[in-house]
Amino acid sequence: MKIAVIGSKGLPAAQGGIERHCEEIYARLVRLGHAVDIYARSTYTRPAAAGHYECQGVRVFPLPGVPVKGFDALWTSALGTLWACLRRYDIVHFHAVGPALFSALPRLLSPARVVVTCHGLDWQRSKWSRAASALLHQGERNGVHFAHELIVVSQELQSYFAATYGRTPVYIPNAAASICESDPDFPFVASLGLCPGRYLLFVGRLVPEKRPDLLIEAFKALKPEGWQLVIVGGSSDTGAYAAELARLGEGGGVHFCGQLGGANLAEMIRGAGLFVLPSDLEGLPLVMLEAMQECVPVVASDLPVHQQLTYGGRGLLFAAGDAEACRNSLQWAIEHPQQLAAMARSARRYVRIHHDWDRIAEQTLQVYRTLLERTRPDPLQLSVQTDSPSALNK
Repeated sequence: MKIAVIGSKGLPAAQGGIERHCEEIYARLVRLGHAVDIYARSTYTRPAAAGHYECQGVRVFPLPGVPVKGFDALWTSALGTLWACLRRYDIVHFHAVGPALFSALPRLLSPARVVVTCHGLDWQRSKWSRAASALLHQGERNGVHFAHELIVVSQELQSYFAATYGRTPVYIPNAAASICESDPDFPFVASLGLCPGRYLLFVGRLVPEKRPDLLIEAFKALKPEGWQLVIVGGSSDTGAYAAELARLGEGGGVHFCGQLGGANLAEMIRGAGLFVLPSDLEGLPLVMLEAMQECVPVVASDLPVHQQLTYGGRGLLFAAGDAEACRNSLQWAIEHPQQLAAMARSARRYVRIHHDWDRIAEQTLQVYRTLLERTRPDPLQLSVQTDSPSALNK
């Protein structure tokens, strides 16, 4: 089977949930004998002029980008889609609703089966302008109308598409990445003046919808003795917001570590006393799964996807957007270490059973196989059948 992937920044995955998702799945499919090409961004990987390269058997094609906020992703997605139409693939798989803006092209111009995975409702993210949000929302609609199959990474997203468009996607969750080995003596953590087990950890892009500002506010109001707050992550076209966070965290035991990876990030996660995710918007957060996998207690906002992950006492939730509720939950967690440890053990068992990359790769492959077993329609006839999602899904 030949598979083209549109929407990933590239491999190896230095940052970003979609990149880690693609690295885990497609490396496995290559080992099973399938050919996978990822059309990537040269701004993330290497210069386009250097040509394609391989990462764990996956061929990565860097495409020339443009240094314009938000436009680089759409531009490289458009170029990648055109290349995919010119080459003969069995599957063209779009990851995220922005790239899905171009999902009509392979549906109409090639014999490939088109798959779209929605990792989150990106058009709701506050960093986008009204025009950019409208484009992303249209990408979502295009994915619904032109994809032979839709995949979503959470039950909340599955319910959203069913209610909004009358089309129920396939639910295939994400899983935790297998983070690398780290020094059990925590030298990197110690070098930052931190004590293992005595700091709260936030890991994620410094963007408004992830609410690190709310976490800093709650932490500074609580002032837990002997505890510190660590913020790991870089800006995502949000330099002004990141600067505002730095000002907010001054003089309050808040450490900004920037973007970390490899053994340093693994050590930081394993040494955390609490992992906190106060987001207003999430798809299915891989970093939260990684913390749960490492038996780190989790405190998170009460988004439906967080409720799904922590159901049955696998973590502690607070009302999204409520700094006082966040402060109260942090205080309870710090004062009840034994209960939190039990929650963490339950969460680790859950993740190991239900969020396994081998299982997820097989489920994705089964979607591809099912589509290829169907009789291929005439692409030219599809241009008059785009009024309803159901017509295109037959």
